[in-house]
Amino acid sequence: MKQIDQRVKAQYQALTQQEQKVADFILDHLDDFAIYNSVELARVCQVSKATVSRFFKRLGYKDFRDVRLQSRQLRQSGVPLTDMEAIVAGNTLLERHYQRETENLLAWMRKLTPELFEQIVGATLNARRILVLGYRNSYPVALHLRQQLQQVRGGVGLAPQPGQSLSEELAELGKEDLVIAIAFRRRIKLHDKLMPLLKKRGIPLLMISDATAMKLSEHATWWLECPLDSVSAFDSYSAAMSMINVLANALLHQCLEQGRARISQISDIYEELDELSLTSINLE
Repeated sequence: MKQIDQRVKAQYQALTQQEQKVADFILDHLDDFAIYNSVELARVCQVSKATVSRFFKRLGYKDFRDVRLQSRQLRQSGVPLTDMEAIVAGNTLLERHYQRETENLLAWMRKLTPELFEQIVGATLNARRILVLGYRNSYPVALHLRQQLQQVRGGVGLAPQPGQSLSEELAELGKEDLVIAIAFRRRIKLHDKLMPLLKKRGIPLLMISDATAMKLSEHATWWLECPLDSVSAFDSYSAAMSMINVLANALLHQCLEQGRARISQISDIYEELDELSLTSINLE
């Protein structure tokens, strides 16, 4: 039996604009949308109750009560519905975790075609400047991506800076630059205005996010969908970190001589500043 997020993603493009409002809300509130009734769900999504009813029937449910029952069972068990058979079979938490992490990795790899990957690597290589953007839970992922890219090439920035607004970071960006937006779920509302603005200004945009950003992806030059699914309440970002590793390594191989020279220069400065604690290994 498919989970509701899988059903939504499969039907999303066929939904009406009003139904997409419900879909967006559910994808962004998978952990708690079942606490609402159909009237409350219609109100928070600013659609009619009839729209909510049609939406769930389109997904293959009898009614919203059917959805709530399945979602509550999911929340009570603490695992995705697709893993219920594994629990009955006696699989341990670690085994279910490993299975879910593997599925997450395979999911984004299947969607990242060689042609798309080549375009993205080329954009990171040829951009005059790169601005990596991430808020809330996306910020640590953005920080790690910026740090990896900065090992290979210069002109890589990170936003937002602590206590600062974003507009100053965007003012000098143009068509020769690249914005990489890490936009995982529970995003701040600024994304709804930022993505169209970047497209309007002709600034290339690579968006890395989960399926909840499907509607925003129409404003991106490239979109990499990265699942965060886990066997419990907290999202898993290991697939996102794996994607970053592949992207940074591919960039290094595209400019190997320049990248190695930069890495060597950085290492020399580390040593001169005595900035890192390096443990030597005695092989004798």
